[in-house]
Amino acid sequence: MTVYLEDLKVGMTATTGKTITEADILLYSAVSTDTNPVHINAEAAAASPFKERVAHGMLTAGLISAVLGNQLPGPGTIYMGQTLRFRGPVRIGDTVTATVEVTAIEADKKRATLKTICTVAGKTVIEGEATVLVPVRG
Repeated sequence: MTVYLEDLKVGMTATTGKTITEADILLYSAVSTDTNPVHINAEAAAASPFKERVAHGMLTAGLISAVLGNQLPGPGTIYMGQTLRFRGPVRIGDTVTATVEVTAIEADKKRATLKTICTVAGKTVIEGEATVLVPVRG
């Protein structure tokens, strides 16, 4: 369901969650062509600061896009920009919760700004801000 510009309010929130699997990481590696060994090679990852394989940061950040495009504002939303700060790793088996919160609305430009956060077990792993073009009625 789309939340139209006319109905959007500062403070509105939406979330989605996903448990990251090995298949997610391998498929993302194939699609993105990001084959950094820290994601796909257990021996190389063991020598990294993470000590084990971790998910791609952009795979995790993709959950933010899922919330924006599917829930808030929802279908018809155009993703215009995003800042990201990576605060911690996401490991195979971690459940990531992506949350967006409307922080500003520019009705004349049909835009909204949203705070974006991804967490694992309550710990922030990504934080940032998104700018979107919000659908209007008619």
